[in-house]
Amino acid sequence: MNAIYSVKEIYIYPIKSLAGISLKSAKAEEMGFENDRRWMLIDAENQMLTQREHRIMSQFYPQISNGKISITFQDQKHEFSTDEHLENAIAVNVWDDKSEVVEVNHETSKWFSQHLGFECKLVKIIKNGDRKHESSRLKETFNVSLADGYPYLLIGSKSLDFLNEKLDEKITIKRFRPNIVISTENPHEEDDFKTFTIGEVQFKNIKPCGRCVMVNNDPENGRLKKEPLKTLSKYRNVDNSVLFGTNIVSLNSGIISVGDEVVF
Repeated sequence: MNAIYSVKEIYIYPIKSLAGISLKSAKAEEMGFENDRRWMLIDAENQMLTQREHRIMSQFYPQISNGKISITFQDQKHEFSTDEHLENAIAVNVWDDKSEVVEVNHETSKWFSQHLGFECKLVKIIKNGDRKHESSRLKETFNVSLADGYPYLLIGSKSLDFLNEKLDEKITIKRFRPNIVISTENPHEEDDFKTFTIGEVQFKNIKPCGRCVMVNNDPENGRLKKEPLKTLSKYRNVDNSVLFGTNIVSLNSGIISVGDEVVF
């Protein structure tokens, strides 16, 4: 590969299924970027909550500053410390993976319950190993956060450009909730990356990412659309899975920044 590939955008999603935060640089860790999907909302039965069932979740906007996370929803704001949590462990499932989490505090859970209209708790995953995810393809087990599967999602710029050429209503990369967006030469070439280095960090590609109806949720207003899944399914359907972007893991910790070259 002779082209110069570089990082265009970096995102984290501190609370699973809420809006993301765009960063200029981020610290990569085994479980994902620092503060990425370390928190999650669960219902009264300790089941995870996502935008799939509750599209309004896309309208909660987090910010992180000075060790605190503030959440804005409409004209309401709530804040809690990134390191606070109660002691009692709660067993939850993230898809097929068992995970151990703890509630952040009662006040924060109450705030989310009021705004979502039903009882829920905000929980946090504390340490490496509290959730393990097994790759059936690689027969390897990874320590992961509360993300759907793998710690990082990488998307190439040309993949979105190619899709937008086919859509009447253009969309942004935010529909796909990537962690890393890189400039590429050809659509979906990121699917075939093996190992590569960005900044201080070496990454390994695991597998292309199968997408669900969540990509049809417009993050600007929380409305469900028919696209882009309808169009994507016509040319990116592989073994009954609609692929867009690729799941990767980091092989060491370190900082990556917008503008960093991707070295193969």
